[in-house]
Amino acid sequence: MNRVFIVGYGDIGQRVAQRWLQTDAEVFALGRNVDVADSAITPLRADLDRPQTLADLPTQAAVIYYFAPPPAEGERDTRLENFLGAVSGAALPRRIIYISTSGVYGDRRGAWVTEATAPQPDTPRAQRRLAAELALQTWAKRYDVPCVILRVGGIYGPGRLPLERLRQGLPVLRRDLAPPTNRIHADDLAHICQAAAAAPGMRPIYNVCDDQASTMSDYFIAVAEHAGLPRPREIDWQQAEAEFSPTMLSYLRESRRMDTSKLHRELDVELRYPRLEQGLAACLAES
Repeated sequence: MNRVFIVGYGDIGQRVAQRWLQTDAEVFALGRNVDVADSAITPLRADLDRPQTLADLPTQAAVIYYFAPPPAEGERDTRLENFLGAVSGAALPRRIIYISTSGVYGDRRGAWVTEATAPQPDTPRAQRRLAAELALQTWAKRYDVPCVILRVGGIYGPGRLPLERLRQGLPVLRRDLAPPTNRIHADDLAHICQAAAAAPGMRPIYNVCDDQASTMSDYFIAVAEHAGLPRPREIDWQQAEAEFSPTMLSYLRESRRMDTSKLHRELDVELRYPRLEQGLAACLAES
């Protein structure tokens, strides 16, 4: 695994790249305007919406991480499809690892979900993610390339905390009304991404979150307390429907608890931040 190819070089892509550089891997980063500060990483500028820019990619025998988001509209992830079309034939990778979302499970009213739970996405963005999963699995089976799908909860970390929202005094849903959610620290997600390069089987799927199911309101309140900011006021559902954005409401209307026993059993992953308070302390210590 001496060649690593990262599509979508954002926060998680950069964290994964740094982990692989410590193993002396050759790392490539692809993006439309990819900006690479580390000279050990080779930048490749291409546009996933323009297939003609994806020719001759150095993906042969590489471990590919696909972190790029789907288009904002439509029923499919045409960007992923364009990329897969470019790496067929002689450019086949050793493995593809795809970050999906826990949203593919839809609203389960707080029930536990495992990787065997049938997806039933409720929102267009989650439907596009499920379409991407299926497209990748179909492609991987056709070309006999292993792929790993990580269904990830909400990601937090340095630079990803809702500090501005809290400074603005925006409210949260009352804690006794807020549904369960799942989240993962960015460093732990990067660690899991690296471990997934050695996952058993041809097309495994893993739920990815920390060991503490809580609520979005718990999260905002905990961030405020750790950052020394005023505690956000709590409002009921009627007020939330009048004050929250459609996106925030869509997150609050979905609820599930993710079982990660398969992740720990098969990848032998030990989280650095299994609980939110540990992760928040580390985030604010770095800021």
